[in-house]
Amino acid sequence: MGDPTASLIPALRLRAPATGLLPFAFRLSIALRSSIVRGTPPAMKDRSHFHFALSGALLLAWALFGPLACSPAQESGPERDAWQRPAEVMDELGIHTGSAVADVGCGRGYFTFKLAGRVGPQGRVYAEDVDNDALDAVRRQAKKEGLAQIEVISGAADDPRLPPSSVDVVLAMNTYHEWKKYDAMLQGLYRALRPGGRLGLIDGADETGHSRDYYYGRHRMPEEAEWQDAVRNGFRFLHKERGFTRPDRKKEFYFLVFEKPEAP
Repeated sequence: MGDPTASLIPALRLRAPATGLLPFAFRLSIALRSSIVRGTPPAMKDRSHFHFALSGALLLAWALFGPLACSPAQESGPERDAWQRPAEVMDELGIHTGSAVADVGCGRGYFTFKLAGRVGPQGRVYAEDVDNDALDAVRRQAKKEGLAQIEVISGAADDPRLPPSSVDVVLAMNTYHEWKKYDAMLQGLYRALRPGGRLGLIDGADETGHSRDYYYGRHRMPEEAEWQDAVRNGFRFLHKERGFTRPDRKKEFYFLVFEKPEAP
């Protein structure tokens, strides 16, 4: 009859990517299913046997990759708090009760909800991103927690779409390296900040000497590049704060603080 598992071998030759394990697990499950369909031996023609084998293949794909894909990977919770030190970040940026703050590239809102707790009902937090699925998650959580001070904003690649002169602080955590229209984005942030307002840039460190495309692929950006970009677009550099180390990826982050001058 032959080995009923032999047809599964080609499917297992798929290579798992460094990121996006959940989509990979899905593709693997489809490949396993196809392999079973093509290679189902006569003894497995019975429907119950076939479904049992198919369920096993899907379970195998999930067992191998599902836990990794669904792991928080220190995206939130006490593990991230330990290395990210959110209270310290907010202190350094002068965020207090009643402040108006923009979390640019907010993702699913790790900093958004920390900021909302700091500014309180009297303040405002603009949660900006280009990922509408992430924004929907922030919107649902804010509603669930009754945090009316959070306002979700769907930005564009060249415009954060923040109201002019609306915020005291802009925080961009691990997102600047994604900005291909960085000058336009910085100009949008400059317009949104009130005079004397602060801009905090936290991003993955890297060595200089490469093209922007190189850094986009590595999800990092040398601090010199961000410093030059910000100053060129009218910001005044204030200081560099203590950085961060993400232990699960051994990734180093720097923390630069800029100001929109009181007078041009």
